[in-house]
Amino acid sequence: MTHDDTLWRLEENLWTSGRDSARTAMASGAIMILPYPDGILQGDGLLSHPSVNSGWRAVEMSDRTIARQGNVAVLAYRVLAEKPDVAIHEALCASTWLNDAGTWRRLAHQQTAVHR
Repeated sequence: MTHDDTLWRLEENLWTSGRDSARTAMASGAIMILPYPDGILQGDGLLSHPSVNSGWRAVEMSDRTIARQGNVAVLAYRVLAEKPDVAIHEALCASTWLNDAGTWRRLAHQQTAVHR
């Protein structure tokens, strides 16, 4: 498995596994920017937020792009995500990952809702 494959697997796992996965994969002080009304979340506030507490049942990522510079990688993609009793979520996303002593940690994640 390549580094790129590993990063995409980690990214998808954060969508589907919820808070427990986020706790192990997020960098200390990580930042998440979610569409209104959620807004900007950081650190422990991020991990206790309802949007992070439960994983999505199904996630489809398309238009995948990755940029790397040293120990930093940025993943950009379009996502369609669904879970019970929630409307299908479609967004453009970007995540910044840091390779910290051989372990990838997500440092930042941003979502822009797609409205049709």
